[in-house]
Amino acid sequence: MASVKIRNVEKNYGSLRVIHGVSIDVEDHEFVVLVGPSGCGKSTLLRMIAGLETISGGDIMIGDKVVNDIAPRDRDIAMVFQNYALYPHMSIFDNMGFSLKLRKRPRSEIEEKVMEAADILNLKPYLERSPGQLSGGQRQRVAMGRALVRDARVFLFDEPLSNLDAKLRVVMRTEIKALHQRLQTTSVYVTHDQIEAMTMADRIVVMNAGRVEQVGAPLELYDSPANLFVAGFLGSPSMNFIKGRFRRAGDGAHVLCDDGTVLPVPATSGATDDQQVVAGIRPEHLRLAGEGAGVAATVDVVEPTGANIELFVELAGERVCAVFRERHPFRPGEKIALGWELDKIHLFDASSGHRI
Repeated sequence: MASVKIRNVEKNYGSLRVIHGVSIDVEDHEFVVLVGPSGCGKSTLLRMIAGLETISGGDIMIGDKVVNDIAPRDRDIAMVFQNYALYPHMSIFDNMGFSLKLRKRPRSEIEEKVMEAADILNLKPYLERSPGQLSGGQRQRVAMGRALVRDARVFLFDEPLSNLDAKLRVVMRTEIKALHQRLQTTSVYVTHDQIEAMTMADRIVVMNAGRVEQVGAPLELYDSPANLFVAGFLGSPSMNFIKGRFRRAGDGAHVLCDDGTVLPVPATSGATDDQQVVAGIRPEHLRLAGEGAGVAATVDVVEPTGANIELFVELAGERVCAVFRERHPFRPGEKIALGWELDKIHLFDASSGHRI
């Protein structure tokens, strides 16, 4: 396998710059996920690694070689696309072995590598079928098998699960993670689904508007987001945000909201007195408070999901989501009080969006 190094990479379409000096290191054997909303530049960056898009500035290295001007076929990479890109008139065996056939590899070598990949991906019973006779998940495994037979140094995945239904996406992301754990292939995976990113990645690169917002292990980004964008993007349901002014009072501190609501926050925060801030708290960190405690809230919508109850309330003039494992009999319009542990609160500067 090989590492991938991206150094100050830019991409321009005429006068429009869509990638702004991105630098990322992907270590040998690492599974790195590029995640962000549509249009953030993640797929463009992946295609630049693959050589399918030209680089307007900076360098991309695979191993110890700069590949800016090297053709895609000579970069020793394998790519799995969103739409499978299978040949409908070929058998599954021929689809998986096609790249080796183009390289004029011996028939015995093609058979050996295809059978090995088919065994790993549980595709042996389907090798004589055509793609049209397979399910979506099976076709995606064929696309992965076609990449596996190449013994590439780097594997690139461009939203490979986007065309699958929700249940199959869960199954396939587990299969891809298990496959990586078995083969230890250097992999770069693009998705807009933050759940895929959290469950599959060794490290996540969060992108927004052609820039890298934060890089780190999944739980590191979840627990310590660098800014409002990362905090709001990672997590489902997403983090709640409440605006106000930071105030110190004796040994404690709070955020005074526009409607007069007082939110207790850590006194150890680096915020300055009267600073405009945004308080963030994740839905699972909210709890019902005892009588005379907590912050007043009014129940708006109750959404039972089976395992949890997602509760949407009006709190401090904002719609706030809370998640409960217990099956409380909440009713719309009901008055409740919510509390939280102080160390679960995140404070962000309201003007810059950066974590305080």
